[in-house]
Amino acid sequence: MISSVRRALLAASFSCAFACSAGAQNYQDLIKPNPNNWLHYNGTYDSQRHSLLKQIDTGNVANLKAEWIYHMTGAVDLEAVPIVVDGVMYISQWNRVEALDARTGRLIWQYMRQPFTKGWQRGVAVYNGKIYIGTVDSALIALDAKTGNLIWESKTVGEGYRMLGAAPLIAKGKVIVGGSGKSGGWVQAFDAETGKYAWTWNVIPKPGEKGVETWEGDSWKLGGGPIWATGSFDAELNILYWGTGQPGVDFVGEIRPGDNLFTDCIVALDIDTGKMKWYFQNTPHDVHDWDSEETPVLIDAMFKGQMRKLLIQANRNGYFYILDRTNGKFLQGTPFVSQLTWSRGLTEDGRPIVVAGSAPTVEGSRVCPSTAGATNWPSPAYSPDTKLFYLVVQEGCGITYKASNNFTAGQSGSGTGYIESPIDQENWQLHVRALDLTGKTVWSYKQVSSKHYGPGLLSTAGGVLFAGEQQGQFTALDSTTGKVLWHFNTGGLITAGPSTYSVNGKQYVVIGSYANYIAFALPDAVIRDAAAK
Repeated sequence: MISSVRRALLAASFSCAFACSAGAQNYQDLIKPNPNNWLHYNGTYDSQRHSLLKQIDTGNVANLKAEWIYHMTGAVDLEAVPIVVDGVMYISQWNRVEALDARTGRLIWQYMRQPFTKGWQRGVAVYNGKIYIGTVDSALIALDAKTGNLIWESKTVGEGYRMLGAAPLIAKGKVIVGGSGKSGGWVQAFDAETGKYAWTWNVIPKPGEKGVETWEGDSWKLGGGPIWATGSFDAELNILYWGTGQPGVDFVGEIRPGDNLFTDCIVALDIDTGKMKWYFQNTPHDVHDWDSEETPVLIDAMFKGQMRKLLIQANRNGYFYILDRTNGKFLQGTPFVSQLTWSRGLTEDGRPIVVAGSAPTVEGSRVCPSTAGATNWPSPAYSPDTKLFYLVVQEGCGITYKASNNFTAGQSGSGTGYIESPIDQENWQLHVRALDLTGKTVWSYKQVSSKHYGPGLLSTAGGVLFAGEQQGQFTALDSTTGKVLWHFNTGGLITAGPSTYSVNGKQYVVIGSYANYIAFALPDAVIRDAAAK
């Protein structure tokens, strides 16, 4: 379907010299992106969200000004990270993609598919002249990056399978998407050129499959393990890394005895076949709705005197994990919040030592962290310059209630009530924290009035860490010290992560706020002064 807006603006798109190559990125470009572009939801395959651009630095970031604002008519609570290819920006909501001139915010083309649905949708993927997005009716579509015309459309394969809004990931000629279905969560791959279905990996095992023994009886039928975030990829190892969601009937563990694999796991999947190479379960038999969807970040670093290929993740359950990403071996786990009451530590293989009495009860059980989690889906960042891992942290505890001690499989609802603990309200606060690889907190910044999740983080080679704050402040911090260097009130809730790019020698930083995308840059005079030094 071609919208009237797109018809009117299509001719103008071709007059823009850089738009003619928009989206024309090959696999090698995706492996090692030009830092002037932002080609992945998390910037690069390793999900470090670290940009090599450094025109904006700690010495001049205080001069940042809003360059342009684009209002996405009819949109609310934007969560899509802007993707930028050779001066063209792609933004989205469900069933909707818009291409903008990244220098000015001018609309180039618009694709809309019925029905237009409000709600969280986290972005598009780009490859070889195409834009990829999942739709509200669980189709995967490819659009022409120059015009917005539909190239192909494929449907997810499986009973009741539906996508949950995460941005696709393009790797080795495949489009990788995830979601949930009648039998549980799944990850699927499609050919990026043709849309042909390639493979499926299912989170919940069935009889005869590895892991089904961790669901007593036929409780595997309860499902769970939804996939609603974007994973990471190691091209050298040929491995995708993905986090999985919580088990079915979130808070009622009595009807599903066992560890409930492969929920609450970090899994490594072969990109060619979708077969699981290894898994690590962060929270066996989860009864608090803590999933493992938090971004798996891939780094190569010295760890205890040895250079290792690592996977690091700050998990919703309150622990910061370090794994060997070649084999999934647990190396370290440390708390990153001040209150963690559900576990008194981890075993040598990373299994939590659960504290009795922390499970939900009819009377209500106080647990730290809360169901909202010590952290959540907002993307963390890692700087190879500072060797620090940056994350959004929520301090606070919650009270979970079981609706009944006689909850049965098939009963509607999650069987629980949940509130944030009234006696802990003063401590309910979001922070940006920097951890080193020992798990030590190097610095912590308390966000302004923000008490619930929304935005992610962005690290840059200029030594600046950009952090959106849920209540609308967009803040620049010194990535080494956490000192506030600049802030801007966007005037609306921020529920999206920022990205950065450069066009014609000018670096921009962009973020979504409520229904607007706002791009910031340095004044030309400041850029000239910096170039002269």
